[in-house]
Amino acid sequence: MPTFFDALNELMAAEVPLVAVTVVDTVGSVPQDRGAKMIVTAEGLRFGTVGGGKVETKAIAEAQAMLAGTEGETTKFTQWNLQKDVGMTCGGAVKLYFESHNVGRWRLFVFGAGHVANALVNVLVHLDCHVTCVDPRAEWLEKLPDSPKLTRVRSDDMPSIVKSIPDDAFVVLMTMGHTTDKPILVEILRTRTFPYLGVIGSDAKAAVLRRDVGEAGLPEEAKRAFFCPIGLDLGSNHPYEIAVSVVAQLVRIRDERRSVSIGRDSSPQ
Repeated sequence: MPTFFDALNELMAAEVPLVAVTVVDTVGSVPQDRGAKMIVTAEGLRFGTVGGGKVETKAIAEAQAMLAGTEGETTKFTQWNLQKDVGMTCGGAVKLYFESHNVGRWRLFVFGAGHVANALVNVLVHLDCHVTCVDPRAEWLEKLPDSPKLTRVRSDDMPSIVKSIPDDAFVVLMTMGHTTDKPILVEILRTRTFPYLGVIGSDAKAAVLRRDVGEAGLPEEAKRAFFCPIGLDLGSNHPYEIAVSVVAQLVRIRDERRSVSIGRDSSPQ
């Protein structure tokens, strides 16, 4: 029979958003002892118990609110008087610890699996994120690091992948060259908007891409809707130094967006 940690490890490896709930303290008559644990997903109770009945129903609702993003906290302690706060006849109190995992994870799509893309993915998988790398060449995808944070997608029609990218993903184009970057870029600018869109290349390539965007009949603002060149102005042309400069830019923009979101959420209503 699987244990709590077996179930937790399986869900974590599958990157299923979940909240682990633990009874950390009790007073008086309560339905479960200290140390009792359960796992809650968006669908409801997945494993274990913290007492059943009304206290568990209330705890599941609290956990699902965390999963839904209606609360900004990723961990929290909650203490309930079972009679006053939960409506149970027990006269005791319980303190619960809620800890969310795989919630709001940073998602990135990298088109291309060449030398620089390989270096970029190798850096990204050490961060709290999930990376999807798309390339038509199976042999290059196989060179990417083995990581539960990485999904490899082999596709001969990379622009067709654009429609399946989550709205909150950061997207980086670094395929075999201009001829393969261009159709992906045009498809994105025509149909989608992402918090970050960048194309690897020089100032000269950027000028050509912006001309391509205009020739595709897209509005003038589309020419300013992507980064090219990408990365911060540091380092050399070594693949890993380029990767570090790109990751630095990605993290900076991610954190700027989070700061704006937090400020918006905390502003007076």
